[in-house]
Amino acid sequence: MTVSSPPQLSAWTDDPFAEAMRTGTGPLWLRRADGHRYPLDVERWCAPPDAADRTLLLRCLHRRLPAIDLGCGPGRLVAELQAYGLPALGVDVTRTAVDRTRGLGGSALCRSVFDRLPGEGRWGTALLADGNLGIGGDPGVLLARTAELLAPEGLLLVEVEPLADLDDRVTVTVESADGRCGPPFSWARLGARATLAEAAVVGFRLTDAWTATGRHFLALRNGNPR
Repeated sequence: MTVSSPPQLSAWTDDPFAEAMRTGTGPLWLRRADGHRYPLDVERWCAPPDAADRTLLLRCLHRRLPAIDLGCGPGRLVAELQAYGLPALGVDVTRTAVDRTRGLGGSALCRSVFDRLPGEGRWGTALLADGNLGIGGDPGVLLARTAELLAPEGLLLVEVEPLADLDDRVTVTVESADGRCGPPFSWARLGARATLAEAAVVGFRLTDAWTATGRHFLALRNGNPR
């Protein structure tokens, strides 16, 4: 089964996020309709990998299998993996993010994760870091698509929210410090238990869970046969 793309993924291509990817600076927020805002950590994404990032990178390097970073942003993870000689590809809908990734020496495509991608069904590791489990607003659909991209027994490394039972699916816009907002789009924020419930439906099973510098991660094995 091919998972179809949810709507509104173009929101990142023409809003303050694209400008932040050019400059490498924020601040930016995801703003809900009720006015609540979630900060986007632009400076960290545009900096070299930190200690928490390295827990992801080391797991990729230990597997020595090609890795795909879904929603790669400015490309710090892809570029670092390739610097160590591991085949890796970043995917992002924001052209300026892809350009920044390539400027670091990383390989990246300006596409949606729901578009046709190279190596479908053969990737050894997939990354969903920095809140990218929220892409499209329906984590179940995104996890099913990730399972399609991974090889059987491939590994998904996913960052989740600190509150384990959180399952927040909302419409948001990207907002800059001067109050400019991009178009609305669907987004989601899930904690570990909520993520595991969604993952089990599409055949993933938990192999590891860890916390590093206040960030929370899961390793999920793809149980979908080909």
